[in-house]
Amino acid sequence: MPDETLYAFGDFRLDAGRRLLSHRSQGAVPITSRAFDTLLHLVRNPGRLVAKRELMDAVWGDTVVEENNLTQTISTLRQLLGERPDEHRYIVTVPGRGYRFIANVEPGAHAAEPPAAIAAPPARSLRPTRIAAAIAALAIAIAIAVLLSGRFTTRPQIQSIAVLPFKPLVREAADPALELGMADTLIARLGNSGGLVVRPLSSVRKYAPLEQDALAAGRELGVDAVLEGSIQRSGNVLRVTTRLLRVSDGSSIWSDKVDQPWTTLFDMQDRLAEQVAAALALRLSNEQRRQLTYRHTQNPQAYRSYLLGRYHFLKLVPPEIDKGIEYFKRAIEQDPQYALAHEGLAEAFRALTITGDQRPADVMPRGKAAALRAIELDERLDSAWASLCFIQTWWDWDWPEAERSCRRAIELNPNGADGHRAYAVLLSDLGRHEQAIAEARRAAELDPLALITNAIEGHVLLYAGRDVEAASKLRATLELDADFWIAHLFLGKVHLARNELQEALAEFQNARERSGANTETVSMVGYTLARMGDRSGAQAALAELLARGADHYVPPFNVAMLYNGLDDADDTFAWLEKAYADRDVRLTFLKIEKKWDPRRSDARFESLAKRMKL
Repeated sequence: MPDETLYAFGDFRLDAGRRLLSHRSQGAVPITSRAFDTLLHLVRNPGRLVAKRELMDAVWGDTVVEENNLTQTISTLRQLLGERPDEHRYIVTVPGRGYRFIANVEPGAHAAEPPAAIAAPPARSLRPTRIAAAIAALAIAIAIAVLLSGRFTTRPQIQSIAVLPFKPLVREAADPALELGMADTLIARLGNSGGLVVRPLSSVRKYAPLEQDALAAGRELGVDAVLEGSIQRSGNVLRVTTRLLRVSDGSSIWSDKVDQPWTTLFDMQDRLAEQVAAALALRLSNEQRRQLTYRHTQNPQAYRSYLLGRYHFLKLVPPEIDKGIEYFKRAIEQDPQYALAHEGLAEAFRALTITGDQRPADVMPRGKAAALRAIELDERLDSAWASLCFIQTWWDWDWPEAERSCRRAIELNPNGADGHRAYAVLLSDLGRHEQAIAEARRAAELDPLALITNAIEGHVLLYAGRDVEAASKLRATLELDADFWIAHLFLGKVHLARNELQEALAEFQNARERSGANTETVSMVGYTLARMGDRSGAQAALAELLARGADHYVPPFNVAMLYNGLDDADDTFAWLEKAYADRDVRLTFLKIEKKWDPRRSDARFESLAKRMKL
């Protein structure tokens, strides 16, 4: 009869009697009691779908636990078994249902026996000297096992962290704005904590779905620690559970669970920020400690409106940006001194100029006023300085002032991506390409999964003449989200620069479809058709833009580019002058855009560049 306490699978052996997990070459594998019980239940049911509730009942019994306890335990097991995030040789998740153990299990097998040095000693009488020798041998064996498993007692200081979107305790009671907002607030507070690198919301928001694995997210984000939490609001009561995990081994650094009234949400956030800082042993100056619990508003309604504004704005499509603007305005009505709401308004107005084909005069002055008001209320708000830098670049064309604003943003928060991203765009427009690349890469290091950050790095590389690197970066961006139209647009420009016209046309058509026919995408389709000799196709694109202009704003630069492709110099310059009068954002690329090279010797072009101080 096979021994029902022994199970072998892959390179591992599970001994239920001695509660020991061992590896064929590395010996004993340190494992917590809960993780061991979870693995044992799965191994005893190989190939069968084990429901989450069944597994929780088997491991936790009558103890009331949350589903994320099980999720975390499964994540820990996968790491112990050596599975990579994209490879499941042992445990497969069946979304919304449970888990299946897929490896071949041999009950009673003797494979993967632990090395003799760490096997349990025989139970027999020993003289004192032999007892001492056995203890010494066991100590040496334990030390070897620890070294083999890479789990050293002395661990390096946590230098980077990701705060993931909080999860709802009950799926039906989900509140995405609050769940993202809790993470966003902690990100902002911890981001002011000296040398700690905190991934921004733009990189972590993709982990909002319930089935996301916290440790896998931490590895993908390249951080030392990850903070995950759950939140539920029932009437006036909030239940919040948080846990800080070390990514290298899945160990828990700190955890907390609290029920508090909604009206004390700000107290709860203060407490969480302080406890995380303490758990990470951060050395904070008095100013950094003050920033850790600094509240931009004391008004819960204004805070709620701000969270909704951020939630909609971050979708970065014009209708959602418009919703975000309305919520930011409401937050300001509820608390006129709310600096973050003013900063959110500045960022949203600025984004509409590029993504929403808005007349610059209708949005840029309002964005600038909002950024300046945010800085007036909180001079240390680095994101407001970054927004001001973008606006001074795109609207004021005041290059020295824009550079001062960018530098101030970076000075206030060297580990914030916003300032580096804005500075990269400014430096690229001015032709300072090597500096621009360095800033763009620093922004991408700090915000590795943000689509716009990665796309901007590709754009900067393109204008620096590094086409191969630009194409590689933009393809990597599209691997994160194949529907991100801005990356398709930029990649089309890379193909144009390489005279790969068919590939360029395909990317521009992709961008057009995914953007809802943004006018720049229409312009670039027409320009490419003109380059390919298809004048009728190019003229059809031109006619579409001119017809749209009858009842919607069409940026003049995009019409000028089409006339440029059709080699109509007079109409090209006529529309460039209209772009100048409108302060069209895209005119800031005049110095570095290769598509204008045939016009540079024209006195009209020289006059335009001189007036823009380029």
